[in-house]
Amino acid sequence: MNRRNLVRWGTVVLAGAGLVAWSAPHVARSETRIALFNGKDLAGWKQYLPDPKDDPAKTWSVKDGVIHCTGAPNGYLRTEKAFKDYLLVVEWRWPAQPGNSGVLLHMQREDKVWPYSVEAQLQSGSAGDFWLIDGATAKVDDARRNPGAPINVKHLKGAEKPVGEWNRYEITCIDGRVVLVINGELVNVGRDATPNEGFICLQSEGAPIDFRTVELTPIP
Repeated sequence: MNRRNLVRWGTVVLAGAGLVAWSAPHVARSETRIALFNGKDLAGWKQYLPDPKDDPAKTWSVKDGVIHCTGAPNGYLRTEKAFKDYLLVVEWRWPAQPGNSGVLLHMQREDKVWPYSVEAQLQSGSAGDFWLIDGATAKVDDARRNPGAPINVKHLKGAEKPVGEWNRYEITCIDGRVVLVINGELVNVGRDATPNEGFICLQSEGAPIDFRTVELTPIP
């Protein structure tokens, strides 16, 4: 299926919201998936903490096919490679109590807390929000946009599972459009995102969080 037909086939109009999204599962079936997390170690990832004296091994570890993050100090795992136009699947859970984290998309420029990127929020109760960090921009539904900087765009609906259960993020990025699906529910859409390519990051932000599947399907 060519690109034009793929987009046409997957287009869904959200009544009353004026937003457009693509069907991520259809894209996933048409391409080869890349395991960004190999289930054994953090090969392919850079561990960033703002203080070089901090030991990353005290923040991130891998056991039994799961990335365990203590949440302290603030920082992130960043892919060594940059990506553009893809379906990203991330599975996460809060092992003990609700907390805060996020998936940073299209990260560019220097490593810092927090870098130029589009954040797909993971914070408990707010998963599916957008945060446009350090000057990142996107066209969003103004009715769900909170004033201030960085810009926050609330999710359409809650779709998270209880603490201790695994959640599934399906994030489709194509031609500057970012579509967020949590546990099969469409929760947010942004268009004309800038930046629209870059690294992918998993945040350490104050609370223990686990990550399991982290895989990417390129969209040609």
